Amino acid sequence: MNLNEYPFSEIEKKWQNRWKQGQYFQAQDFSPQPKFYGLIEFPYPSGDGLHVGHPRSYTAMDIIVRKKRMEGYNVLFPIGFDAFGLPTENYAIKTGIHPEVITQKNVERFTQQLKTLGFSFDWNRVVSTSDPAYYKWTQWIFLKFFEKGLAYKANMPINWCPSCRIGLANEEVIEGKCERCENPVEKRQVSQWMLKITAYAQRLIDDLSLVNYPEKISSQQIHWIGRSLGAEVNFGIENNPTPLTIFTTRPDTLFGVTFLVLSPEHPLMEQLRPQIQNYSEVSAYIKQSKFKSDLERTDLAKNKTGIPLKGVLSINPVNQKRIPVWIADYVLMSYGTGAIMAVPAHDQRDWEFARKFGLPLQEVIAGGDITKQAFEDIEQGILVNSGKFSGLSCAEAIQKITAWLQEKKFGNQKVNYKLRDWLFSRQRYWGEPIPLIQCSQCGWVPVPENQLPVTLPKVEKHQPTESGESPLAQVSEWVNQPCPNCGRSAKRETDTMPNWAGSSWYYLRYIDPQNHRALADPKKIDYWGQVDWYNGGMEHTTLHLLYSRFWHKFLYDIGLVPHPEPYLKRSSHGMILGEGGEKMSKSRGNVVNPDVIVEKYGADVLRLYEMFLGPFDYAVAWDTQSIEGMNRFVRKIWRFFADCRLSEAGDSLLSTRHQTIKKVSEDIDQMRFNTAISTLMTYFNQIQETASVTKQDAETFILLMAPFAPHLAEECWETLGHSDSLCKTPWPSFDPSYLKEDFFTLVVQVNGKLRDRLSVEQGLSEEEVRLRALNSPKIKNYVTGKEIKKIVVVPEKLVNIVVGA
Repeated sequence: MNLNEYPFSEIEKKWQNRWKQGQYFQAQDFSPQPKFYGLIEFPYPSGDGLHVGHPRSYTAMDIIVRKKRMEGYNVLFPIGFDAFGLPTENYAIKTGIHPEVITQKNVERFTQQLKTLGFSFDWNRVVSTSDPAYYKWTQWIFLKFFEKGLAYKANMPINWCPSCRIGLANEEVIEGKCERCENPVEKRQVSQWMLKITAYAQRLIDDLSLVNYPEKISSQQIHWIGRSLGAEVNFGIENNPTPLTIFTTRPDTLFGVTFLVLSPEHPLMEQLRPQIQNYSEVSAYIKQSKFKSDLERTDLAKNKTGIPLKGVLSINPVNQKRIPVWIADYVLMSYGTGAIMAVPAHDQRDWEFARKFGLPLQEVIAGGDITKQAFEDIEQGILVNSGKFSGLSCAEAIQKITAWLQEKKFGNQKVNYKLRDWLFSRQRYWGEPIPLIQCSQCGWVPVPENQLPVTLPKVEKHQPTESGESPLAQVSEWVNQPCPNCGRSAKRETDTMPNWAGSSWYYLRYIDPQNHRALADPKKIDYWGQVDWYNGGMEHTTLHLLYSRFWHKFLYDIGLVPHPEPYLKRSSHGMILGEGGEKMSKSRGNVVNPDVIVEKYGADVLRLYEMFLGPFDYAVAWDTQSIEGMNRFVRKIWRFFADCRLSEAGDSLLSTRHQTIKKVSEDIDQMRFNTAISTLMTYFNQIQETASVTKQDAETFILLMAPFAPHLAEECWETLGHSDSLCKTPWPSFDPSYLKEDFFTLVVQVNGKLRDRLSVEQGLSEEEVRLRALNSPKIKNYVTGKEIKKIVVVPEKLVNIVVGA
């Protein structure tokens, strides 16, 4: 055997075949073993294949589940593909290749890459969201939402690209232009299917107490939902019977309102049109606002724009003062009531707007100089210029003014949420068809369950129509259907679902992926229960997680799942950046292909390297030089075990072995993979330096390495004479009695500077420790002939000897 050449490719293929033949990673339904369900975010199968960010997340959970199997758990660790979506459709439009063909090709490539990396997925449970056998149940869940009144259709303002003829998410609009074609985007009212996620807003906050999420993830969820307690206040409008309703969390500042601001989309604008003396100017501003995204409109760094509604005055209910009304695009119709009361004395955004347009300021909370800036530190303030409420604290005034509003029927207490209902339909082809039929007589009618799935028809062109409808609208034989209720001529819905739909419940389908009669067998759902640990990207801990929790709660309410939350634990990984800390991107030319790394170094080196890069939840930069160091470490292990001679005598590393087991076990459980690997490196170096390596030390090292570098560990295990796979070998345990060191390292300083390190027995008295330090030959060189002024002893750590000049 040539020990200078590590045959990683041969070894890794060998063990991947063994694992497949032995079905080692197949989860067992109803096993008497304790269960563990580990989940990763399934990938979108793009044409680019895996990037190096994928293995970081997948390796982490693979380490955890491999350890769990060795600890005796029945592990479910599934994989699938989030296969619907816009990138594939765009590629189909560009090339003329059908999305289904593209998806299949991409899935095959991803599958090959994932298997090459040695992940211990249960390949018998693969799902794909674009498989009709899967999306039949996505459609079925949607119909349940519809049946319960939680799916409805409404006209909504959306970002619309006239060139691409599609709606765009806010993130797809850059400086008012379409990210893809760079043509101007406008706002357009489009009839859209909505899911009533707002009905679950409070439960989505409250039930975070039932799960183990990091604080930053829970905070993101809470912030996105945006619960606020305040008051709805009705401001009268002169010469108009309809009041203008606003929501405020600070009714204590009502006496400081000096103008109101409406969103350009506010429905009252049309009713006010006869009163607006400058309507042509206002109309032009409204049109202009359609070309801005919501993100641009609310950007605090940008100058605010607005137009007064000349001829329109509102009446402040608390003091009957007449105040002007403006429209401004920084007010969004999608939040609150689409109108705000402006208190420029105590809100910096309102202050800047008022100063720019010469609007008045009215101080109502004492403590600042409102001529220089808004006084916003008002939580503990005292009201002034507020009629009978002057002199009250803000907290008292909020309660009393709200009660007064309710008594006078000017308003009422209100809980508001920033969360809006989920805009659910897309005018695209490559998505789940929405299983509804519109009948002129019966309205919207569900497709009967025995006719699900409603599959996508084949089309030659995947571009949206000139009218902005989905390409499905052009397939007349598919669109025109008899009404399931009355038999009259009717039409299918041609909108499709967003790719969020299939990813909102995929963890349940993994439990029973071949079931054609139900979403999943209720007994299997009961057995596997909640996902025990879900790891994914931080960028998905808001919307995806929120949507998935919402779907699960709905399924809980209709009795399909036994728990109100889908995931007991959620963790997130940091991104892998390019060398130098820049984000990886094609345009920068710094994308690292994992195939190239595996071909050059092997899968185990890539796995170890990505886990060793730094703290798992931090962004880390790729470093080609560092991977060479990990490559040397792996080859050093292989050479050692390929030619090692074990001893039955002596056990000099007994304490170190048990400490290493404890440290690596805890580090894996806490996702401190980099420090676990560092501990294993130290342990291996000590093994190498030991005159006689014991079987216990050699085997313990291999067992602890197995989750990180499974191919290498299996080969070394076999080299030691074992025939069983490590997959079936118990995880090592430690004995607490061996954890206490007989010796510790004593740091000795002179005048605060390190001068020596001594190995000292545990349990020495403070006086004995002083004597050991003073008797050190190195220390004598620094203290002889000098006055010792003080000796400071930190037990079992250091001694600092303070001497005179």
